[in-house]
Amino acid sequence: MSKVLITGARGQLGIELLKHVPSGFEATGIDLAELDITDASAVERYVDTLRPAAILNCAAYTAVDQAESEPHAAFAANRDGARHIAAAGQRVRAKLVHVSTDFVFDGRKSAPYLPEDAPNPLGVYGQSKLEGEQAVMAATEGSALIVRTAWVYSAHGNNFVKTVLRLMQERPALRVVADQIGTPTAAASLARALWALLRQGAPAGIYHYTDAGAASWYDFACAIRELAAPHLAKPLAPVTPIRTQDYPTPAQRPAYSVLDKTAAYARIGAAAHWREPLAAVIRELLA
Repeated sequence: MSKVLITGARGQLGIELLKHVPSGFEATGIDLAELDITDASAVERYVDTLRPAAILNCAAYTAVDQAESEPHAAFAANRDGARHIAAAGQRVRAKLVHVSTDFVFDGRKSAPYLPEDAPNPLGVYGQSKLEGEQAVMAATEGSALIVRTAWVYSAHGNNFVKTVLRLMQERPALRVVADQIGTPTAAASLARALWALLRQGAPAGIYHYTDAGAASWYDFACAIRELAAPHLAKPLAPVTPIRTQDYPTPAQRPAYSVLDKTAAYARIGAAAHWREPLAAVIRELLA
């Protein structure tokens, strides 16, 4: 039985990783209450005691807009915390799978981003995650797996799906950005992919993984409305497309951040189109 440490275990992805532990693995999930990843000594002691065969690092500072005014907190978790986990794992020869983001790219490309494309973050969050990737590779001497993903949602925590469902029931109408393109990704899909990469002993390096297809936030909201409507007696608010400039935020988002998943799909199989897992999550939320 291989011991696996899951950091960020109370987050959307961590919860799904613990729900989908494959046979042959014994998972231990921890979050901030059990371990402060910004404390290098505490991380080292914890990992030395547990001595896992692998670590799935999902712990992160993910408040994209807030990061602009809290850069210290973002870098402490996303760069320094990632380095501490990687270094502690390297001491006990644990395989590290580290989760990163599409926000490492600037969104100026018009075709899906390859893992080897040059990153160019637009804000603090993306920069902190990029430096986290670099710190992980340095601390593990290039032996880690970095998996970039995008637009993650689930039935747990705070995310776009839950927010849109709530607002559609509270407001007369909804305005959603239509000129930012990416791929909605169910946390459960990503969790299964991470376990598959670990189970197969995938070579070290950078991988991209999301559900299949592409959408704007407006497309995503329209699909949520369409899939939720049959489960609710009350009509849901209509959705109107708007431009990014009509909805200013502290952090700039990439206009196009679809990721090329060819390498990951070739190794562990293609994901379903994003609407399929979205329907499952909506059923979970509204059943």
